[in-house]
Amino acid sequence: MKILAAVLALMVSSSLAAQRFSSAPGQARSMVVTKLGIVAAPQFLASQAGVHILEEGGNAADAAIAANAVMGVVEPYVNGIGGDLFALYYDAKAGKLYGLNSSGWTPKALTIDYLKARGIDHIDPIGVETIDVPGTVAGWDALRSRFGTLPFTKLLAPAIYYAQNGFPLAEKNARWWMDAKLLRQPGYKETFLPNGTAPALGDDFQNTALANSLRTVAQEGRDAFYNGTLTTTMVNFLRTQGGTHTLEDFRDFQPEWVDPISTTYRGWTVYELPPNGQGIAALSMLNIMEQFDLGHYGHNSADALQVMIEAKKLAYADMYNYVGDPRFTPMPVKQMLSKELAKRRSALIRIDKAMCQVAPSNIERMLSAHGNSTIYLSVIDKDGNIASLIQSNFGGYGTGMVAPGLGFSFHNRGAGFQLTPGLPNSLAGHKRPLHTIIPAFMEKNNIHIGFGIMGGWNQAQAHAQFVANVVDYGMNVQAALEQARFTKPSFQGCDVKMEETIPIAVRAELTKRGHRVEVLEPFSFDVGQGEAVVRDMARSVNFAGADPRSDGEAIPEEPNAQPTQSKE
Repeated sequence: MKILAAVLALMVSSSLAAQRFSSAPGQARSMVVTKLGIVAAPQFLASQAGVHILEEGGNAADAAIAANAVMGVVEPYVNGIGGDLFALYYDAKAGKLYGLNSSGWTPKALTIDYLKARGIDHIDPIGVETIDVPGTVAGWDALRSRFGTLPFTKLLAPAIYYAQNGFPLAEKNARWWMDAKLLRQPGYKETFLPNGTAPALGDDFQNTALANSLRTVAQEGRDAFYNGTLTTTMVNFLRTQGGTHTLEDFRDFQPEWVDPISTTYRGWTVYELPPNGQGIAALSMLNIMEQFDLGHYGHNSADALQVMIEAKKLAYADMYNYVGDPRFTPMPVKQMLSKELAKRRSALIRIDKAMCQVAPSNIERMLSAHGNSTIYLSVIDKDGNIASLIQSNFGGYGTGMVAPGLGFSFHNRGAGFQLTPGLPNSLAGHKRPLHTIIPAFMEKNNIHIGFGIMGGWNQAQAHAQFVANVVDYGMNVQAALEQARFTKPSFQGCDVKMEETIPIAVRAELTKRGHRVEVLEPFSFDVGQGEAVVRDMARSVNFAGADPRSDGEAIPEEPNAQPTQSKE
């Protein structure tokens, strides 16, 4: 019996090792596999720009900055230097993971009392009061200063080129370019709708004002944005719009290096950034899911989806109740990530019936604004360093406001605050709101994976689904990204959205259990777009996948091959 048990254990171990990089039925793309670097971004021009930096001798940090800068040019409707940035960076030589929180704070004078004194009892989702100090440029500087090897003049050159000379719009670019609700916002039409119309597929788009802003940052560094001529232009514009922003609000802002938080999931360790982000909800959700045998249920079966949807509700309820800016309110992170709490929460899940209300019960006050417009990219270099980076305007173009001559829109991240005093996420001066954007990382033994999936409140639940695809169902990262997903954007009720590629019989069974299922098109924007890179340390091999829900690609670095001498 002992011999049989040992053989079975070996078979299971070998099976899991083989499954880790297995394709799935219907997988549309293959992973990229190389011993050199890879950049996986949601737009191919950004991926190519990052790869160019790798080929110029840069590392994962350098390539991530270059790719992100290009993303702000080619997809201004989701990201740009008017937004915020978070990153996880794995230093392969040190074997250590670092976290960067570069989410901006509110103007010091912007408080609940200030707004109420002016008769404002709710936050306008595209009003000037939603514009916190943008953190992106400061985040680039922090990442480059600590881990990068190349100067800004080289890293921002591809983005400056595309902004100055233009680029033809790709398919998803053209589909999501215009936002009609922003047409009256100052500077929006002049910047993003040349000749008053949105560019179509294949049309050329230029943004020379943005090229000049990026060129100024490249030449003068972060101070150009936070303590220079760009600062003065931004503050004067924002105050003209009724904002309370000051030069000091920009000058004093600094990003923060933080320790990632983590949990274990069936032998893997999964990392997220700590509050003020929603990453803790992904870890809480995984802790609850771990109490069920998802692999036995079958991928995207009614029982597996039942568990994950209900786990999402429970994890998000706790996240909402406790998470805000930890500099203002203590966060019970350790308690929220405890396995004991997960066991108690999992006991509330019925496999045959959906919960339409979950405790804590006061979560209907959740944000009135639901931004789902973000970019995520991941980079791995030849040495195994990994950058997992996410950047966003929050809702689309954010406010859509563009200061004269700058070429980028300001985000509306401050729409995430609440105007009820005394809550973890209550508005206050120099405070960071509860954030939706979260990069992620997971590892087991010699395998390291940098991954992320964008999309507002979709993100933590999408992370948990990705992890389950890899761990419970043995998928490679490309297959795991391609699989049909569900998303529940609300915090109460039995509503849930899922792509129609989830079998109709499964959707019917979930409806029978009480879920109100809204069917989405295949590869829907609503369930987010993701990328992932993998390092197999034992073999020094890199892998990557890119979500087909975007215009993106995972592109490998080319070797610096020299021509051989011909023999005489």
